[in-house]
Amino acid sequence: MSTQPHSPANPQRHVDAAAAVFAAEWDAGEMGCGEVLIQLRLRMRPLARGDVFRLLSRDIAAPVELPAWCRVTGRRLVRAEHPEYWIEQK
Repeated sequence: MSTQPHSPANPQRHVDAAAAVFAAEWDAGEMGCGEVLIQLRLRMRPLARGDVFRLLSRDIAAPVELPAWCRVTGRRLVRAEHPEYWIEQK
């Protein structure tokens, strides 16, 4: 059984930190999480299922709010190392 969550045949689904390819990314800076989550939803909308979005959010609430948002919206949080978050589109 493979430990990789996705097929390496699709580079947008490859989540290895050294060679990561993202379908989109955004540096939200120190924007508050409420605004970040609204913008994140809009920015992820055009992505295909399985695409990975890279978000940089320096808001102190991000380590709690982003995982909760992913659970509620059905997206998978691939990586969470504040301030960097990788989110897979559902």
